[in-house]
Amino acid sequence: MSQAQFQAQFQARSNAYIIEIHDRAAGIITRDERGFRFFSSERLFDSLEGRQFRSAREAERAARAVFSERSRRAS
Repeated sequence: MSQAQFQAQFQARSNAYIIEIHDRAAGIITRDERGFRFFSSERLFDSLEGRQFRSAREAERAARAVFSERSRRAS
């Protein structure tokens, strides 16, 4: 399935999406008129709280970046 097909199918079915990073619930994104808004479910991802994203994939990439940054700092 192409990314365009995935996005079309996703947008037709859901207004909310849970983002998990390494089996941890990073947060939930909900669709609004401008895209997707992020709601953190764990302190690590609080820096993304309330941020607006154009797509679910963009929000997931941002959460992965936050997780990766923390992992680098812990090393």
